[in-house]
Amino acid sequence: MSDTTPTEDPGMRYLIERGMGALAEKMNIEFTEFSVERSVATMPVEGNTQPIGLLHGGAYVVLGESLGSMAANLYAGADRVAVGVDINATHTGSATSGIVTGVCTPIHLGRTLTVHEIVVTDERGRRCSTIRITNLIKDKPSR
Repeated sequence: MSDTTPTEDPGMRYLIERGMGALAEKMNIEFTEFSVERSVATMPVEGNTQPIGLLHGGAYVVLGESLGSMAANLYAGADRVAVGVDINATHTGSATSGIVTGVCTPIHLGRTLTVHEIVVTDERGRRCSTIRITNLIKDKPSR
């Protein structure tokens, strides 16, 4: 992470100005790094579990979509918007406590499509989920 404060960092400033959305806020997702090349966010397990105490599979997907969609929108620029058209997740582990961390990196950054991979790990560094999201980039709708 850089030595700049969040408001000095262009990516973090973008997040503050745009907001993360109500769902990400309800799930206590916190971005710690945000750029076109790499984005990182954390989410607590507590409050996001299924009945047997494991982090809900849908929670992994929300973390992944929050990271991938926001990164795609940063890449799209001020005059365009990125909207998700496909997402998939493979869960290979189960977090039961603490926090999970999602690291988002681009696989493809094109003129009209982006593809990002998000790897979610637990506090021990064990991979719990791998998410891939594709976003369509289009002109912002006029109001």
